[in-house]
Amino acid sequence: MSSILLFSFVIGYFLLLLVVAYYTSRNSNNDSFFIGNRNSNWMLVAFGMVGTSLSGVTFVSVPGTVGDYTAGTFKAFGYFQVVIGYFIGYFVIAFVLLPLYYKMNLTSIYNYLQNRFGNISYKTGALFFIISRTVGATARLYLVIFVLQEFILESIGIPFIVTAFIILLMILLYTFEGGVKTIVYTDTLQTTFMLLGLIVCVVYILSSLDLSLGAAMQTLSDKGYTQIFNTDIKSGGFFLKQIVGGMFITIAMTGLDQEMMQKNISVKTLKNSQKNMMTFNVIIVIVNFLFLLLGGLLYLYMLNQGAEYQQVATPDGATKWAFLSNNENIIGDRLFPSVALQLFPQAIAIIFIIALISALFPSADGALTALTSSFCIDILGVKRREDLTEAQRKKIRLTVHLSFAVIFMICILIFHQIASRSIIDKILDLAGYTYGPLLGLFAFGILTTRKLPETYLVVAICLVAPVLCFFLKVNAMDWFNGYQIGIELLLINGLLTFLGLLTISKKPEPVN
Repeated sequence: MSSILLFSFVIGYFLLLLVVAYYTSRNSNNDSFFIGNRNSNWMLVAFGMVGTSLSGVTFVSVPGTVGDYTAGTFKAFGYFQVVIGYFIGYFVIAFVLLPLYYKMNLTSIYNYLQNRFGNISYKTGALFFIISRTVGATARLYLVIFVLQEFILESIGIPFIVTAFIILLMILLYTFEGGVKTIVYTDTLQTTFMLLGLIVCVVYILSSLDLSLGAAMQTLSDKGYTQIFNTDIKSGGFFLKQIVGGMFITIAMTGLDQEMMQKNISVKTLKNSQKNMMTFNVIIVIVNFLFLLLGGLLYLYMLNQGAEYQQVATPDGATKWAFLSNNENIIGDRLFPSVALQLFPQAIAIIFIIALISALFPSADGALTALTSSFCIDILGVKRREDLTEAQRKKIRLTVHLSFAVIFMICILIFHQIASRSIIDKILDLAGYTYGPLLGLFAFGILTTRKLPETYLVVAICLVAPVLCFFLKVNAMDWFNGYQIGIELLLINGLLTFLGLLTISKKPEPVN
């Protein structure tokens, strides 16, 4: 298919977003940017959050994991263990964290840490959010930019750095004024296109293979693609680790994340915000299952086209399993785009590209807006400073917004140098390191009544805990008789932070 034709659809889609941004950002102000004037429709927020939560990583990477053959077995539907944990975690967010945020009427959720412990803990929490979301968002953004570059723009001579710059410029332009007020609507539009692409691809493959849904599930089961639960207790994929880890990943990456909570607390009432969270919870489980189903169907489709598994040599002289089509390894992140853009009919390929772009923007635009909000409110304190006029606050916000776009660009170029074939596992690993201190700080505040001193020991503890976790993860198999640390790394990190804070904390002074 013509790369220029596909790229024209990308540009057309972007122009549509600009039109939406123009109409939604009229008469906007700083409160519109930060929290949508607390007037967002809960149904739109719930639906739009699906796109933000899933992102391009789920769209591209999750299907590719199904047929990934490692350690003598397929990963199959093992990712659904994590999804079960997500489901539990969203209940904790809805009925523990959201009531807390609404009770305190927060614009930034990290103001909770300020009220509970003081400025140093507050700024430490905000700083770890900024690091976490910057790394996570740019990793997700990199993956989709890589797909666009590899399958469309490379053939027309556009360098990767130019592709990354254009995509970031697009995101910057439509979030510059409206912020959350605009994103609530653009995310709804983008989630619609992303889910449409998912459903169309599933239906097309079922039709091509002449399979009903039931027959497809049976075929996938016969090939070993549908196994969910891993019962090897030493494995990083052991089901209890995955479920508990998934629960805490959700609590940290959604409930303690300004980007995700910024949209939730933009809903007018707590009750509607909880409706949003529970609606979103059900949808996210169904959609993740559909992505795993799509992954299995993609492998069946390619096997039907003559692809096969082979062991191939690696540069270090070892061997690994590859899934080869025309002598090209398309396992992991390359699977879905390779099939959609090279083998599917032109109409389906166009739908794939629109869906892919729709998966890209929600995770990036929300992150850019949330990072701007957090830095302005939590680090610079623009809402607290009475010496600033509304115009000066806006100027600071726009400068910070542009600065984070530049930081995103730098991070994307770094990922371009170091990224591996399947990035979703890397994102979950990174989350374990960067969100752990946030989990420890909030858990200490909610589960104890003890006070923290205004000391930089708080910062030191939050920095040391991830470092200890790194050495623990690297050496776990040697130290613990073959035990592999997986997604539970986040929980360990949070626990180490919690214990460190406990050692420097004080009992609250008695009330007379």
